[in-house]
Amino acid sequence: MPPILAAPAGAHAVPLGVTLLFAGLLVGLIVCLALEEKLHAKKSVIAGIFAVVTVLAGAAFHLLPVGPVLNIFGEALPIPVFLQGVDWAVIGIILGSSVFVDVVSRSGLFTWIAVWITKRSGGDPLRLLWLYGAMTVGFSAVLNNVTAMIIVGSLTAVSLDKLGRRDKLLGFLLVEGLLTNVGGLLTLISSVPNIIVGTAAGISFVDFFVAAAPFTLVAFALTVWIGARQFKIRRLQTEAERAEARRQVAGFDENDGIESRAFFTFSGVATVLFIGTIAAASVLPWVSDLGMAYVALGFAALLLLRYKSEADQFYRAVDWDLLAFFAALFVVINVMEHAQVLGLIGHGLAWIIDLGDVGGSAALLASSAAFSSVTDNIPLAAMLARILEGLGTPGDSSLWWSVIFGANLGGNLTPIGSASTLVAVTIIHKNKLPMTFGGFVKLAAPYAAAQIALATVYVLVFLR
Repeated sequence: MPPILAAPAGAHAVPLGVTLLFAGLLVGLIVCLALEEKLHAKKSVIAGIFAVVTVLAGAAFHLLPVGPVLNIFGEALPIPVFLQGVDWAVIGIILGSSVFVDVVSRSGLFTWIAVWITKRSGGDPLRLLWLYGAMTVGFSAVLNNVTAMIIVGSLTAVSLDKLGRRDKLLGFLLVEGLLTNVGGLLTLISSVPNIIVGTAAGISFVDFFVAAAPFTLVAFALTVWIGARQFKIRRLQTEAERAEARRQVAGFDENDGIESRAFFTFSGVATVLFIGTIAAASVLPWVSDLGMAYVALGFAALLLLRYKSEADQFYRAVDWDLLAFFAALFVVINVMEHAQVLGLIGHGLAWIIDLGDVGGSAALLASSAAFSSVTDNIPLAAMLARILEGLGTPGDSSLWWSVIFGANLGGNLTPIGSASTLVAVTIIHKNKLPMTFGGFVKLAAPYAAAQIALATVYVLVFLR
């Protein structure tokens, strides 16, 4: 009889050979995504094919929960098994935020903000990078990372176009994409892994912020510094250059592009309410039950009233390839969970945890970051939290922080490591800039290595 992989409580046991088969399929997906350009295939097509294969294989091995889904009222919903694993909240957030941003951009609001920020920079590219980097971290701390990237990416393109420095756009967008995962570390509610692991460890909101803020500040500065060197984003060197830049930005008019002052004001109020509602979605009455996807889609519908007779133009502008890719990827990851691939990863990490607070913390942070770069960090964080709880790990152990830092920063290793880095790559493509899977890994490697090394030192020195 083949060995059986022990499953978490409530799950079914799966033969180890079957688990290894599905692990091979996951590796195959990653390799094909890395070769996307050579295969001449869109990400959505590659992920879609693997979704078809993994679902069929899951059905063949009787791994999937076939049958209707019961809602909270006990009503049977005929949701196909291959759709049950899709995180529709993420799909809704991306769709709603994208439409919202596209409509607001028509009001001239984002141009106004971008010109205002550009003026504050005095036309200096490096100062502008610092300003947008700080905005990215701040937005990622209070919004979800996807929304933060969509908004900041849109503003950045406008600013650099105004300055005539579009050649620096790739660097700006890459740095911003990586900073979304740094900003996601700032508070207990900035990311789902933070909530899962922080709650399991009994870390309060204030304690989490006090512990994470110094690292976030240093990692932000380090990331911007690396980006400035890598993409040669420098301060203006001579007084003549600075004077010319000041003269150039002084000629910018924030009001250019504002066709309707009323719609501009309405969009400004709507944007403030949108950000505030997203940030407070978890505590607002009724809204907390509906989630951030409802907020994003609701605000998008509200803004579309302005263009109700031509709303289809915004639907055509939606990146359906990105949404289809995410849906297919969620399907694949869901099958991997049922096949106990994540369970296999968890068992592989269990012996690392036994190494203790020093060696265990360092190894756990690095390994959880590596696995988070190719799998959904939410179920991985949940599994590691359960393992730590089962071992009776005290709440002040650095092992908890290793999982938190690893799960968040691992998203910077590959473009599929987090939703926000994939959105950043999508914005890069939208601006007709080249970026492949392998190209992203090559460019992002110095940042991810520096951030993970810094996190390891920080956890071992300051959080033990």
